[in-house]
Amino acid sequence: MNGPFGLVVNPAAGRGRSLRVLAEATAALDAAGAAYHVAESASLEHARDLAARAAEQGQVVVAVGGDGLAGALAGAAAAAGPGARYGIIPAGNGNDLARALGLPPGGAAAARVLTAGRERAMDLIAVAVPGQPEVIVAGSVYLGIPAVAGEIANRSRWLRGPVVYPAAALRAVAGWAPAAFRVEIRGDLAADRAADAPDHAAVYDFAGYAVVVANTPYFGAGMKVAPAAETDDGLLDVVIMRHGPRLAFLRALAKVKSGSHLGLPQISVDRGSEVTVMLGRDLPAAADGEPLPGAAPLRSGTPLRVRALPGALRALVPAVGGR
Repeated sequence: MNGPFGLVVNPAAGRGRSLRVLAEATAALDAAGAAYHVAESASLEHARDLAARAAEQGQVVVAVGGDGLAGALAGAAAAAGPGARYGIIPAGNGNDLARALGLPPGGAAAARVLTAGRERAMDLIAVAVPGQPEVIVAGSVYLGIPAVAGEIANRSRWLRGPVVYPAAALRAVAGWAPAAFRVEIRGDLAADRAADAPDHAAVYDFAGYAVVVANTPYFGAGMKVAPAAETDDGLLDVVIMRHGPRLAFLRALAKVKSGSHLGLPQISVDRGSEVTVMLGRDLPAAADGEPLPGAAPLRSGTPLRVRALPGALRALVPAVGGR
């Protein structure tokens, strides 16, 4: 049996759903005879402190909440040192990281993965803005309309659940003006194709809607934005959406659930281990459903540096069927 477990819960996740899910999970852990400790967080920074303390005590760090908490705790656990172990009891609106790891919904089912699952190496993402400490996240970093839509979704009080994200994206695109992006990608495939380029970088300059740097296939409550992304290959998938009629973005939004948006002419994908993004005007950057510190907004001309952290964590996944 895995354990002991340090459960860190965001009591506000899913508008209180996390506490109901926590009760289901602890009942299942009690039935399995597992040792665990529960701590409620007052903020993401507090949650990181609680996770670091749990990791230092040799506990499996477990996020009970949504993607923001899951990403923050993954980074805190990894920062505590090599060999850190990590689990998720999904209780948010999106639960994209849990989906990528093949975790089942429901507190009891997720708790059974903790006690009877297997360990799997998991990459993370480091993000840096000049003058700010490097931040470690788990699922994806994104700029442009997805980050604007995330701000709208986080402020929403009249919609609940996964439907809030596409509704927020529609509101974001309604007021959107094209933005200039510069994307530099280094490492692996990008370097191979750009062997004659200075510093071996693939460089994209374009007017567009969005850039997503993904460690997992999903964001925005199940939108398959980077279908080929894998959490244990040491690489980041970079999805670019160039400028086009607003109808083009609406087509992409309709197709992203299945991943078929990649067939649209405005969309391209590259891969690499290091990515730098700069913007032609101030726009927000976000990761795992939360604004990025020091980049909300990211100021025009300021480099946002993103790099893969291969095998940074050991994640608990289902014994059968989890990648």
